Amino acid sequence: MTGPADHPLVAAVKPLVDAMGAELLDPEQATTEDVVLAWEGVDVMAVRLPQLSESLDHILAAMERRHGMPLADLDRRAKQAVVRTLEARGAFSMRHGVETVAGALGVSRFTVYNYINSQEEKRAAKSRDES
Repeated sequence: MTGPADHPLVAAVKPLVDAMGAELLDPEQATTEDVVLAWEGVDVMAVRLPQLSESLDHILAAMERRHGMPLADLDRRAKQAVVRTLEARGAFSMRHGVETVAGALGVSRFTVYNYINSQEEKRAAKSRDES
């Protein structure tokens, strides 16, 4: 982005844009798929959202940075926590989501499905206990 990089709106949304794997653009570069953000009626920047598959790769890379190691090197409990987080973020509703996550975790698709199913079973048991 060559525009006002020091603008308060840019500073405010940049961490979110980075976390999503999106791209900041000058508003003049925006296409109909981009989101143009204005400040006091003046277009300041545009945000180009990533494709879903790029988002999942970006999320997985961020999780590796957070854990300080490749996700495949995590222990079982940590891998289950990763799957819980990804499920909450909708990673498994996208095409090839399970395969992508399984590859990143160094486990089989079957194992990822088992992690997902164990979470669903825990939620169902909790609902029964609360009734």
